[in-house]
Amino acid sequence: QVQLVESGGGLVQPGGSLRLSCAASGRIFSINAMGFYRQTPGNQREMVAIITSSDAANYADSVKGRFTISRDNAKNTVFLQMNSLKPEDTAVYYCNAKIKELWYAYENDYWGQGTQVTVSS
Repeated sequence: QVQLVESGGGLVQPGGSLRLSCAASGRIFSINAMGFYRQTPGNQREMVAIITSSDAANYADSVKGRFTISRDNAKNTVFLQMNSLKPEDTAVYYCNAKIKELWYAYENDYWGQGTQVTVSS
């Protein structure tokens, strides 16, 4: 069974920084894309940043130039460095990974438990 465990959320002032981490564990044959999504009450979950297994990254327009996604394939971990945070970045952030548990299995989507990020003075 695969688990994604997130860490690093919290309260930060506008202009501040936070770093989110997400580690995948369990029965893992391979991990394709990993990423972070966020959701606010009453709204749909939206993509923040995605990184492929070959380190190609894609960002939402609202975070380009402020957020950086990276991954450590040896540790099955993805990171989101968030700089110049704004109040509108306040949300619950969810980690996502596309994982094959066995070499012959289909790829499945897995989600972390979510971590709250609050940007406020």
